Amino acid sequence: MSNKIKIGVLGAGTWGVALARMLCLAGNDVTVWSAIEKEIDELSTKKRHPNLADVELPESITYTKDIKAACTEKDILLFAVPSPFVRATARKAAPYIAQGQIVVDVAKGIEEETLYTMTQILADELKDPSVKLVALSGPTHAEEVVKDLPTTIVSASSDTEAALFVQKIFTTPCMRVYTNDDVLGVEICGALKNVIALASGIALGLGCGDNTKAALITRGIAEISRLGIAMGCREQTFGGLAGIGDLIVTATSIHSRNLRCGILLGQGVSAAEATQQVGMVVEGLNALPAALSLARKYNVEMPIIETVDAVVSGKVNVSDAIRTLMSRDLKSELNGSSFNNKYD
Repeated sequence: MSNKIKIGVLGAGTWGVALARMLCLAGNDVTVWSAIEKEIDELSTKKRHPNLADVELPESITYTKDIKAACTEKDILLFAVPSPFVRATARKAAPYIAQGQIVVDVAKGIEEETLYTMTQILADELKDPSVKLVALSGPTHAEEVVKDLPTTIVSASSDTEAALFVQKIFTTPCMRVYTNDDVLGVEICGALKNVIALASGIALGLGCGDNTKAALITRGIAEISRLGIAMGCREQTFGGLAGIGDLIVTATSIHSRNLRCGILLGQGVSAAEATQQVGMVVEGLNALPAALSLARKYNVEMPIIETVDAVVSGKVNVSDAIRTLMSRDLKSELNGSSFNNKYD
């Protein structure tokens, strides 16, 4: 009888496949499913992902078009589909998910209609309080993980046992996993850092430099943490891997599709055309409406995110957007400082 950990991966994008490879090489039994049959056919025959073409995948990964086979009798079920498809995928998978199942989500986003995070969507669809939900998030580009470059990530869950189990299984010589029980904070970071990365890209597309990029990252995490704290999250989360760590890599890396999309926006390309040129899901665009709704709901000022929305929707041109941010009322950086002007 095999002692291998059995893992089902739902989603055959770059992140799902990079994790499937890592987990398989660590000695686990890995099955990958996709709703797109062509993806499964190509992975099964070519043993390569088209967007990770330099890396050959292990022969022992199993690929399936049957979601039941991907979900049944698994120690861990990994949701690695883009955020807009998490709900529909959970609905398909629900009949085959056992009681007490550990379900790990690596998608990053917030649902526009409900303002739910990804694990909240999973809880809503699976309707089984015994299922143990874990958010796995951090500064982790698939293009580097698939090359076994040193990477760190956070296993976040309200279930300590589940978080520790995921920490153990996902830890490899190249992946170091930390735990966190502030699930909401980790997921808010994961969703909203993509919007700030769009802002960083817009600035680069306009010809701005490193000073601007550093300002957007620093003030961006201030906006994200302000909202998160208003929602009851822990302040320390925003200074951690899922917060500033993930924001830095997403707002600066050549691998970041949000940064690339933002650069195109800054060059005057429309959001629709920029998304087409990037060729993959741009999660920052998906997160924008929910981010604005949360800002209104919790009465939190988020000028960078509001400005990105104005650019994406065509309400302002990119040059005016930068000038608007730079000409805002002068304020103190510190909350509750001796200065009379309002902290931002």
